[in-house]
Amino acid sequence: MNQRPRFPARLPPSEPADNARGRSAFSNSGTVQTARAQPVRLGVGPVRSRAPLTPAAMQNIPASTGLGLDSSAVRARMVSQLAAQGIQDPLVLQAMGRVERHRFVESALANQAYEDTSLPIGLGQTISKPNVVARMIELLRQGASGRLGRVLEIGTGCGYQAAVLSHVATEVYSIERLRGLHEKAKGHLLPFRLPNVHLIFGDGMQGFPKGAPYAGIISAAGGDDVPASWMAQLAEGGRLVAPTVTASGQQALVVIHKTSQGFERQILEAVHFVPLKSGIA
Repeated sequence: MNQRPRFPARLPPSEPADNARGRSAFSNSGTVQTARAQPVRLGVGPVRSRAPLTPAAMQNIPASTGLGLDSSAVRARMVSQLAAQGIQDPLVLQAMGRVERHRFVESALANQAYEDTSLPIGLGQTISKPNVVARMIELLRQGASGRLGRVLEIGTGCGYQAAVLSHVATEVYSIERLRGLHEKAKGHLLPFRLPNVHLIFGDGMQGFPKGAPYAGIISAAGGDDVPASWMAQLAEGGRLVAPTVTASGQQALVVIHKTSQGFERQILEAVHFVPLKSGIA
């Protein structure tokens, strides 16, 4: 069917080398439905100042419960560090405090889960630093007063960023080109029962036109330029955040804002992500 299916929009209470990245809907019953995306071939600004943690930014971060890595106090400390590093968006800080990062890494690395470091997740990929995840999502949300609408994530990886996005967007479509990571992300996300997260196994360079237009598109892999397919699937007023190779030959974060007059592009700080690749594996 060409008509885009309806999905529940209500949310439950609930680098440096980073991820290189078909469809799963997580229902309240915990069931998973998966369909492979149809393969279709398609053809530096300043770093922000560091801001102290404010009472508003700390609002709604969970109180301390549990023991060890399950303690919300562990996540609260990470959030405090993110705020000290310059992350200011209260909704982003709240989302980072709600998602248990240690559940997305190998058990042997769980004790490093809340450090500001990237960690291997298999198949030559990594889970991004908490600061990088928060920074990119904050850039995606810049100017937004509440939750974003529909968001497309290129590169599901282990599923961590999709889980964080689920708390700041009404719907999240996340596409992964590596079958092993796609399956791993399903296993990680299923216990969270996030009805607004839809996983896709497919070629991220094509985006996912069936879900378009998107209020935001975020990529965890960098190419020589932003694919035209992503630009076409971005809604007017939407923002795209991706690592891209600049004229100097180095990767930098690029933010693209789609307006009624066209596209506005901003080049920000240098980053180092895995290369964007086409096809599935």
